[in-house]
Amino acid sequence: MIPGDNKEAFEFSEKVKEKAQRKLDAKDNDQKSVWFGLGMMGIVGWTIVGPTLLGAALGLWLDKRYPETFSWTLSGLIIGLFAGCLVAWRWINKEHQEINQNKKDE
Repeated sequence: MIPGDNKEAFEFSEKVKEKAQRKLDAKDNDQKSVWFGLGMMGIVGWTIVGPTLLGAALGLWLDKRYPETFSWTLSGLIIGLFAGCLVAWRWINKEHQEINQNKKDE
């Protein structure tokens, strides 16, 4: 074995080690893209819109079946909006806690 080969093998293994460490660091430092943020806004939006529309639809049905002096539709809309906001808030809060927990673990 030539003495220079050992040095070259050591330098090669150090380069491989550095590249592997950079890949691991990049994987751990998961940067979110603009598309990720837009997707999250869409999910939060539909989390609010879904219950709101369901509440309004239920209110329309109740208005036709059981007419009252107040509007079932408006009541259902408000209750659905409140429920949707509550679900979205809980979901965002949970995600925020997971992100903070992951940062603390690092």
